[in-house]
Amino acid sequence: MKKTKLFMDTVVDIQVVARERDAMKEAEARIDRAFEAFRQVEQACSRFSPDSELMIACRQVGTRVPVSPLLFEPLKLALEMAKRTNGIFDPTVGKTMEALGFNRHYLTGQTVESPSDGPVTYRDVVINEREQTIYLHKPMVIDLGAVAKGFAIDLAAHELKSFEGFLVNAGGDLYAGGSDEQGKPWKIGIRHPVRKDQIIFEIDISDRAICTSGSYERPSDKIPGMHHIIDPGTQSSPRRWISCSVIATYAMMADVFSTAAFVMDAAGGEALIEEAELQGIFIASDMQIVRMGGI
Repeated sequence: MKKTKLFMDTVVDIQVVARERDAMKEAEARIDRAFEAFRQVEQACSRFSPDSELMIACRQVGTRVPVSPLLFEPLKLALEMAKRTNGIFDPTVGKTMEALGFNRHYLTGQTVESPSDGPVTYRDVVINEREQTIYLHKPMVIDLGAVAKGFAIDLAAHELKSFEGFLVNAGGDLYAGGSDEQGKPWKIGIRHPVRKDQIIFEIDISDRAICTSGSYERPSDKIPGMHHIIDPGTQSSPRRWISCSVIATYAMMADVFSTAAFVMDAAGGEALIEEAELQGIFIASDMQIVRMGGI
């Protein structure tokens, strides 16, 4: 059984291996619950909706703001990665993203123009894990694009874990559970960065996630050569890689590591993946494929 919906500006495909009638009915119900996870995470984490939990919190500077786990958990991981990379990856680039034209809601077409008060970094965000609060030292726009989709994929996968096989695919970022309809690991193809109708690399995975960050996916319509992945230090798009795919136990982990590695220099990106004992398939501008983690 397979169903498709649109969330987070991405086509989300959910497929479940279920053959008997009762299993099919159960699969349909659980797929609907998996889609609901995407809706809830989008409502919590979107910077394109003024009434999202994230944007409401961003407007409350200098006060502790209680937030739900749907916002707190992805923000926590994003800040941990910012600290791990010493700010090379930084979720406080939201205002820069707006300035580059990444400020339009994909459903309504409404643009977002947020107030700013000079430069900010991840150090201007303080979270309290025990109380689940956010404290902002300055006005800012937090961008959770490197973690929110992966988080939604993980929550959706949790709803489907009782099935012998399932696939949650959100625009190429996915979790493959169990085995496919032939009882084999899921065969996943990484899209060629230039030839959109071709696959540049294939890999078999089971009970793992794979997420890809690519320069070809969302170019800026304002500045040639710029895309949706930004180096906070230079406020420009890195050009070392065209595509960085990371395989991990959880999609949110694969999501944030693929983006962070993309922003870092070549040696730093590879070291980041190796130190975390993850697997990676990176594609350089000359189409050279770099494999990491024993692939």
